[in-house]
Amino acid sequence: MAAPPQLRTLLFAVNALLRKRRYHAVLAMLKGFRNGAVYGAKIRAPHALVMTFLFRSGSLREKLRAILQATYTHSWNLARFVFFYKGLCALLSHVQGKTYQAHSFVSAFIGGLLVFGNNSNINSQISMYLLSRTLFALCRLGVEKGFIPEPRSDLFPWFTALVWGLVLWLFEYHRPTLQPSLQSSMTYLYEDSNVWHDLSDFLIYNKSQPSK
Repeated sequence: MAAPPQLRTLLFAVNALLRKRRYHAVLAMLKGFRNGAVYGAKIRAPHALVMTFLFRSGSLREKLRAILQATYTHSWNLARFVFFYKGLCALLSHVQGKTYQAHSFVSAFIGGLLVFGNNSNINSQISMYLLSRTLFALCRLGVEKGFIPEPRSDLFPWFTALVWGLVLWLFEYHRPTLQPSLQSSMTYLYEDSNVWHDLSDFLIYNKSQPSK
């Protein structure tokens, strides 16, 4: 079925507007907002679903509300950050007449402060995720630029051994310093596996089921 003439005219006008280079910066901000919202929802929804049903107590309605709230928060924050970042980059480039590397850092710094500055569980998880990858990238950049000597052998086995050694030491003796979600995961793995009463909570369930 063909679209009505009014709709076709509207679509033609919208597509013509989207092709205009003079509006590219603003339109890129809008699409960045859209992509941030979609990506945030795709990343958070399955994670929240698994973590909520594994570790959170409460009714089904409460769990679903928690999943939706976490997904909305992640999606909304990421969408706003991309919007602010692209807008600030465009503004700095326009003011200075060209693009400089510092524009990315300054724009992301301001956007991060505005959007992710609140110390919430979700913002903390996002920042921790970025921190590990940023440190890896900086080490590689240091080697590439000659600031760090290139390793003669693969250091990854020693790196991963150090990470696991430190995190288990922190969990066993300084647990409050770890993020709550990591505490929950490690409690499930390393503490709950010390307790059982019969075959049901040894093999089938993690904890014994209440008698009805």
